[in-house]
Amino acid sequence: MILPANNEAALIGGCLESILASVWDRPETVEVVLVANGCSDDTAQIGLKYVPEFERKSWCLTVLDLAAGGKLGALNAGDAAASGAIRIYLDADVTVTPGLLSELTQALSTDQPRYASGQVRITAQGGISRAYARIWQQVPFMADCVPGCGVFAVNAAGRARWGAFPDIISDDTFVRLSFAPDERIGVRAPYCWPIAEGLGNLVRVRRRQDVGVDQIAEQYPALLANDDKPAFPLSRKLAIALRDPIGFAIYSGVALFVRLTKRQSSGWSRGR
Repeated sequence: MILPANNEAALIGGCLESILASVWDRPETVEVVLVANGCSDDTAQIGLKYVPEFERKSWCLTVLDLAAGGKLGALNAGDAAASGAIRIYLDADVTVTPGLLSELTQALSTDQPRYASGQVRITAQGGISRAYARIWQQVPFMADCVPGCGVFAVNAAGRARWGAFPDIISDDTFVRLSFAPDERIGVRAPYCWPIAEGLGNLVRVRRRQDVGVDQIAEQYPALLANDDKPAFPLSRKLAIALRDPIGFAIYSGVALFVRLTKRQSSGWSRGR
């Protein structure tokens, strides 16, 4: 498991504790590589405190403390340090449910190239972000596909589809589109994935997401053949809007504002 983390001292403990709580009855050893990158807080030091707990379960937690920031560099460093055939890439603010790791490993236990993720539960604290999350959870891509937001996993044959992670914004989109729809597996176990807090941060992160998808289309156009993003028909939008007019107004307002003001984005945007 590759776990990049930049200034995640407030959240890394919860992420690691959720991993430790996993139900695991498989012969493989759970291996976690925490890559603290460019941190000005004690993310790495907190991670090191969990090493004995992993050892007590006969699992392995390796903590890398990189001076340079950047998620792509962290992912590549984590890959270089990991030894497992199955690679689970996990954001540091995600909390997994007890069955997720086992279900992902089972789904990927094949010689055929495969990609897998769990059922994403979008979480938020503030009222605006909770309203946005309610609608986003119902968008066809999130509800009907395997988006892999915050958590995605591949087996050895799948990982061979690319070398080092390229210098792109949307690593999750790049990996997902490296697999055909029938090569992607959604397991039943859920995980919690928090989104940006506040209207301004939602706009900033949504803009960055859109720019990241555009970048994939420009630099890796062949991958678009694997895109299975479904349509969002007007009838479905109207039904959602009638059930939750405030949430729909917030979600649609953010999407429209980003579409009208989209510009190039750089850097990692979390909005926390």
